[in-house]
Amino acid sequence: MADPSSYRPRPGEIPDSPGVYRFRDEHRRVIYVGKAKSLRQRLANYFQDLTNLHPRTRTMVTTAASVEWTVVSTEVEALQLEYSWIKEFDPRFNVKYRDDKSYPYLAVTMNEEFPRVQVMRGHKRKGVRYFGPYSHAWAIRDTVDLLLRVFPVRTCSAGVFKNAARTGRPCLLGYIGKCSAPCVGRVSEDEHRELAEEFCDFMAGRTGTYIRRLEQRMTEAAEEMEYERAARLRDDIGALKKAMEKNAVVLADATDADLIAVAEDELEAAVQIFHVRGGRVRGQRGWVTDKVEEITTGALVEHALQQLYGEEKGDSVPKEVLVPALPDPALPVQEWLADRRGSNVSLRIPQRGDKKALMETVERNAQQALALHKTKRASDLTTRSRALEEIAEALDLDSAPLRIECYDISHLQGDDVVASMVVFEDGLQRKSEYRRFQIKGFEGQDDVRSMHEVITRRFRRYLAEKEKTGEWSEGQDALTEEDGRPKKFAYPPQLVVVDGGRPQVAAAKKALDGLGIDDVAVCGLAKRLEEVWLPDDEDPVVLPRTSEGLYLLQRVRDEAHRFAITYQRTKRAKRFRASPLDDLPGLGDTRKQALLKHFGSLKKLRSATIDQICEVPGIGRKTAETIAVALAQAAPAAPAVNTATGEIMEEEPGTMGSSGEPVTTGAPDERRGQET
Repeated sequence: MADPSSYRPRPGEIPDSPGVYRFRDEHRRVIYVGKAKSLRQRLANYFQDLTNLHPRTRTMVTTAASVEWTVVSTEVEALQLEYSWIKEFDPRFNVKYRDDKSYPYLAVTMNEEFPRVQVMRGHKRKGVRYFGPYSHAWAIRDTVDLLLRVFPVRTCSAGVFKNAARTGRPCLLGYIGKCSAPCVGRVSEDEHRELAEEFCDFMAGRTGTYIRRLEQRMTEAAEEMEYERAARLRDDIGALKKAMEKNAVVLADATDADLIAVAEDELEAAVQIFHVRGGRVRGQRGWVTDKVEEITTGALVEHALQQLYGEEKGDSVPKEVLVPALPDPALPVQEWLADRRGSNVSLRIPQRGDKKALMETVERNAQQALALHKTKRASDLTTRSRALEEIAEALDLDSAPLRIECYDISHLQGDDVVASMVVFEDGLQRKSEYRRFQIKGFEGQDDVRSMHEVITRRFRRYLAEKEKTGEWSEGQDALTEEDGRPKKFAYPPQLVVVDGGRPQVAAAKKALDGLGIDDVAVCGLAKRLEEVWLPDDEDPVVLPRTSEGLYLLQRVRDEAHRFAITYQRTKRAKRFRASPLDDLPGLGDTRKQALLKHFGSLKKLRSATIDQICEVPGIGRKTAETIAVALAQAAPAAPAVNTATGEIMEEEPGTMGSSGEPVTTGAPDERRGQET
């Protein structure tokens, strides 16, 4: 624990101007980022009598080892820089809203030749129209299913689309009238794009005009005694009205606004957001955060606005944002929102009418979310704390291991030997800190030797980073760090867990001793009897089967095993998909893909003449000759085999890997994991 007076800036050193400041810990990790209208006045608040500080602020300043600042010209610039640094450094003491899910959006890929309607999550892509977010993906699919009757836009994947175009047969939706089947030419590109535009207009809230137009066409069809067409139009109108009923009208038509409500207590706060577009609630989301320091509701709202609109541009930022309390000051935040939208944005507190009533609904949702979170969190915090205490007691550690690293070795009969490193902090996964290793020191199967190599490489990097930050040299200025982002191996764990028994533990301990590291505990968890092995003990430590500490160690070990085997399977799949084209000098991915697209498969490319290869754009005669020679010298690849049936599969464009070879269809268990 550091004394704040040890790194307090000298009087007059801090400028009296707007800026952003960063507190760093002893490892040079940024632990807090803040902004201020006056840096001098704001920073002075942190360097007062510790008894006068909020408990969490006191924890932050005693954890920190240095403070630095950057001067900006305006408060808007300070707001932008603060958001950028919080996103970049992920400081542990900053207000960070924990979004418990990746909210799904209804997306229309207007950047494609034939736009596609689909469910999307994650970062927004350029050229894609988004509607939402929705609470559940099934809600999007229900809405889309109703609208496809009226707007039969493509919903299939690229693979299905290309296969239908190749065979000349549309998919099931094309046969039942829920897709206009542009894949087989039933509509032109322009006609399909117009359908997609109408779909987007309807989803954006311009519903009344379109329904009135359909009603007029239905009336005309009935007058002309075209009763079948009139009945279809009647059913289309019914489908659209049913889709509209899923989003009730809450505000005046054409109102675009986001309503943000906050429910808080002394320790935590929950934020709820309702997205209103065209007067209807189009989406809802919520976040929860720890109140790291004494913070006002207006400051919580400001952080919520940063997270909500920090990556948005244009119409994604609404004309009106309604909040329970205004940031102090509010003008820089409003100017920042207007800059992101490209036009004026109204940031205000609703006082009366429909908007005030809807804000009360949003507030009730925030209060329920906070109550539900606290119910879950209480049990979770208690369990994790007990697990860490049990581990510390069983392994005779001085304190609870707040950072645990676990290592596992994976290979297939000695081939593609890899290792994984997973990190748990405070009993929770820290996936951004996960690392993967390829065993380079030797070939073949030797788990003990592999473990020694991995531990040595990891902690050698730690020592190098420690020396680089100046912790070992008196004359080096630690503030010359380039950006302060967490280094790959800059922070040591309190406990290293290896997947294995006594031999693996001894190898890990030997690696640490060889580097002169004696302040990191080591243990191993053997799968057979779930025994915990320590380096210098003849007998294992046996934790009770009901122990929370054993359960946490099992979770850490199983996660390391999953991460390692996923990487090993990825490497194995790449090796199986190796192609003779991969090693040709001067033949990059673009031209390789052009060759495979032109010929359809490596088999057809292998049988092509030099003149035929020259027909591919970007391939000259000399390159074509090199390709022909390389393919002639390489042995033909074995045919793809369905391992479930034993059937030899024909080579088709849809079954090729990225290098052009057919992909062997593995059993379901071989395809289940995903790379972290």
